[in-house]
Amino acid sequence: MIDLKAVPKRLESGRVWLETPREEHAEAFASGVLASMPALLYVNWSQAPVDREWARRFCASDARCTAEGEDLAFHVFARDDGGWVGRIDVHTIDLDAGRGEIGYVGHSSRAGRGLMREAALRVIEACFAQGFQRIEAMSDARNHRALHFAQTLGMQREGLLRRHERDPQGALCDMVLFAILNPSG
Repeated sequence: MIDLKAVPKRLESGRVWLETPREEHAEAFASGVLASMPALLYVNWSQAPVDREWARRFCASDARCTAEGEDLAFHVFARDDGGWVGRIDVHTIDLDAGRGEIGYVGHSSRAGRGLMREAALRVIEACFAQGFQRIEAMSDARNHRALHFAQTLGMQREGLLRRHERDPQGALCDMVLFAILNPSG
C-alpha cells in the first residue's frame, strides 16, 4: 500500500535537490514564477496576481497537503548556486490504482539545462519506490514545450482528450495524456 507520508521530504540528485515546500521558499517561488510568466500561458494558477503573500499561501498549502498525505510537492534547487529551479507536484492520486499525475513549472532562466528533467525523473523514481504503478502527465495540446518535456521523461503519449478542460482564458481545450509505468510493476 502506498503511503505518501513515507516519501522523503528531501530528494537528492546530481545537480539538484528537492524539498517539500516551506514558507522560506515563498520569495524564490514568487520571483521564479514572475520571471517565467510569458512561458506559463497554460498554467491556471499562474494567472493569479503573484506576490510574496500569494507564494507564501501557496507554499503553506503545498506543505499541508504533503504533510497530510494528500499530494506530493517539491521545490527544486540548483546545487551550483542554490537558486530556485522549479516546482514539481504529484496530484490527483488514486492510491488503490497506484496512479498520480505529475505537474511541473520551471524557472525560464534555467530552461535548457536539463535540471527540471533531472528533478522530475527523481520524483518519478521516488513514487515508483513507494509503489506507484503509473505516473501520468496531462498538457494542453497547444503547449508544445510541456508535451516535449513529458516525452523526454520517457512517457508515452496515450491519447487526446478533446475539449477536456478549460484553459486559463476560459476556453475549452484539448488535453494530451502521457504516462510512464513502473518498470518493476
